[in-house]
Amino acid sequence: MNNNTMYSKLKKAEPVLHLLFWGMVLFFPYIKYLGREGGYPMSFMHELVALVFNMIPTYIMYLWFFPLKNKKKYVFWVLFVFSSNALIHYYADNFFHMGADHKDHQDHRWKYVVSSFVTYFSFSLAFFALYSIKKLYAKQLELDTTKQEKQQAELSALKAQINPHFLFNTLNNIYANALKKDEKTPDLILKLSSSFRYVLHEGQKEKVTLSHEITHVKDYISLQEERLSTKIQADFFEDIDNPKTEIAPLLLIPFVENAFKYTSILKGKNHQIRIRAVLKRDQFSFYCENPYNENKKPEIDANWQESGIGIKNTQRRLQLLYPDRYQLQIKKENNVFKVILTISL
Repeated sequence: MNNNTMYSKLKKAEPVLHLLFWGMVLFFPYIKYLGREGGYPMSFMHELVALVFNMIPTYIMYLWFFPLKNKKKYVFWVLFVFSSNALIHYYADNFFHMGADHKDHQDHRWKYVVSSFVTYFSFSLAFFALYSIKKLYAKQLELDTTKQEKQQAELSALKAQINPHFLFNTLNNIYANALKKDEKTPDLILKLSSSFRYVLHEGQKEKVTLSHEITHVKDYISLQEERLSTKIQADFFEDIDNPKTEIAPLLLIPFVENAFKYTSILKGKNHQIRIRAVLKRDQFSFYCENPYNENKKPEIDANWQESGIGIKNTQRRLQLLYPDRYQLQIKKENNVFKVILTISL
């Protein structure tokens, strides 16, 4: 149960808690004398008056004193209220002690006042516990809300990043194909349009279906293969048992983009990129492998190097979106860069 739910339930239950508490105070003397001969000697009106005088200082503490920041400045006024209330209660109580016990009641005036002080402090202590619990949940709720807003702002900023390098290079390729009147030109335009529609619309959602996320990845691969022609071969494999399973958008594309980025700077042809996406019983596995040469890293176009969402930001998103529900391994060995991601969806 989250803090928001607990705080809401506590606020709704608070009036009932107050009624139960004061109900117990009101009827306690009668319960204490239950079974004794003659029962409790004082009238019900006497207990009601006592209840009102006990409630006054208690709620002054609960509603006024406890929320104060600098309580030391107002301790005198608390003592004044307690004293005044106790004395007024004492004189009001005289009306219920007529007859033989009237003089005896007057002789114990200061004992009565001290006893009232102890009662007020006891009740105030009980309500301070309630106030502290409410304040604790309210503070935690405020922290949770602030954290959620911060996370949402961060996620929105991360998802809003679009790779201009990819866009410009792909448009250049499409333009070259159009000049050659290549039959693939309409299909490339459609895939590019679909890719950016996904980023701008689906990418702003909290969750998308896994089938949509994978389609976006495949469109990106297809466009990059066309752009890089014979230099790169992409081997994509998928095995999804439930395509409607939802995942946060734009989680996979940074790893795929990274693979093409570092493979594109290598010399030679037919460099292979292997990508695997598997979902079994809500356990999603993603694998991406590409050839890698650390010495070639400075040759990457500065615009491409700085653009896009990036792996570091994706790691941060995973921490925010799937805490304790994901594992990410990034390995560089034998001139091969590997990404192994598992998420419990």
